[in-house]
Amino acid sequence: MLRHFELVVLRLAIYKVFSYAIALIISLQSVDILTMKLFLSSSSATLQSSFYRLRTNKAFELFVIGIIVFSAVTIGVRTYDLPPLLVSVVGVLDWVITVIFLVEIVVRFLGEPVKKQFFRSGWNVFDSLIVAVSLIPVEDSELALIGRLVRIFRVLRMVSIIPELRMLLNSLIKAMPQLGYVLLMMFIIFYIYAAVGSTFFATINPDLWGDIAVSLLTLFRVMTFEDWTDVMYQTMAVYPLSWAYYISFIFFTAFAFLNMIIGIVVNVLEEEHQRERDALAAASGEPTLRDLQFQIAELKQLIKRQ
Repeated sequence: MLRHFELVVLRLAIYKVFSYAIALIISLQSVDILTMKLFLSSSSATLQSSFYRLRTNKAFELFVIGIIVFSAVTIGVRTYDLPPLLVSVVGVLDWVITVIFLVEIVVRFLGEPVKKQFFRSGWNVFDSLIVAVSLIPVEDSELALIGRLVRIFRVLRMVSIIPELRMLLNSLIKAMPQLGYVLLMMFIIFYIYAAVGSTFFATINPDLWGDIAVSLLTLFRVMTFEDWTDVMYQTMAVYPLSWAYYISFIFFTAFAFLNMIIGIVVNVLEEEHQRERDALAAASGEPTLRDLQFQIAELKQLIKRQ
């Protein structure tokens, strides 16, 4: 009986030791897994920061711009009659440029702090599509023309690389609603003057004033000052006061409306610059112009209450 009791106690002790050993192994494995996760996380963060520093490096940006310019040169070279050896060299250079663009896209993606934000930028999507399509071998197929067009559009990547060009293009796009009304008014002026011109001057020169469509083209020639005096002197031989027709048209289109278009674009561009300055000021903790105006308004209200 005593021996049986000793065996039971021994089995319980062995079970306890075995349980503690298993718990210790599991805890050590958990620590190892956690350590591995921390190591991978720190390694990933270090790698991401390295790619971020590379993609924001000025030398890297200048290198990419140089490759884009070189790509544009190779596209221009293809338009000439070249010997077979030079054609092969240009083809190899084109693939080298495509690979460099692919590496540049990968660097920009890996350097993005939040990967989901990368493809929310239209320029990043555009660059990725251009590079992806450039990787498709379509030189000897029916899609060769599309492949050449895609390579031509690689020059537009200059806009996505240079922030100033992006801002200029964004300003032009944002100014389109306001420019639309100016362009509509210009079309109305064009149409009225074309109708008047085709009514009075069609018998003088049907090639220039035969119908309203041709008259519109003639007025565009007058607006761009392309030998417009020859057109004016021809009608002045029949209508001596027709100079007023041309002078007034040039004043409305070449001076007034074009200056309005320039003014609208410059105003929107200045707003974009101000918005960027406000964003930088907010990021650095400096008060923006709106904040100062708000504080001044509050001070005025306090002075009035006193």
